[in-house]
Amino acid sequence: MLERLTYTSIETEPFGTRELFNLLNHAREKNARMNLTGHLLYANGVFTQCIEGPKEALDNLWLALQKDPRHHDIQLLDRSVIDHRRFADWSMAFSTYRYLNAYNMPGFFPIDESGASPQSQMCGG
Repeated sequence: MLERLTYTSIETEPFGTRELFNLLNHAREKNARMNLTGHLLYANGVFTQCIEGPKEALDNLWLALQKDPRHHDIQLLDRSVIDHRRFADWSMAFSTYRYLNAYNMPGFFPIDESGASPQSQMCGG
């Protein structure tokens, strides 16, 4: 059984290009090992992540996310059973401002300065 979990949180310290690159690479490696796929949106110091996979893997990830010191005020927006993956091709697709993509990360979908992006809607149910 697959589930999708969507949450939002606030950065503890500002993230720059290098921090985002390292975060994304680590998340992609971990997600691949855990059979998770998803999309991470970072705008104005706020993370919104939509992650999908087996229930047990999501349980473990959710516990780890709540202990991660890089963010706070973590809020679960939705968790539900799904019949297919929305992000099957990405261990972690990523959206943020174009200027923060200095490393030309694969799976990058830029947002404008207001934080709006068609891809940002991908996390919706």
